[in-house]
Amino acid sequence: MSRPIERALKGEEITIAKAGHPLVRLIPIRPAKPVLGSARGSVVMKPGWDRPMTPKEFEETFGR
Repeated sequence: MSRPIERALKGEEITIAKAGHPLVRLIPIRPAKPVLGSARGSVVMKPGWDRPMTPKEFEETFGR
């Protein structure tokens, strides 16, 4: 399978057939482009999230 995979990675579409009937198409996976704003509303920040941590809070959260 390494040769067909290499060919597909170079942009060629590979069709695998059995008894003359196409069964599988091998194509490279292209990363999806993120859609700006698609996560809107999925993260909620509590009031005071941006206040500085005390040294004790920092140590409890991250250790030494």
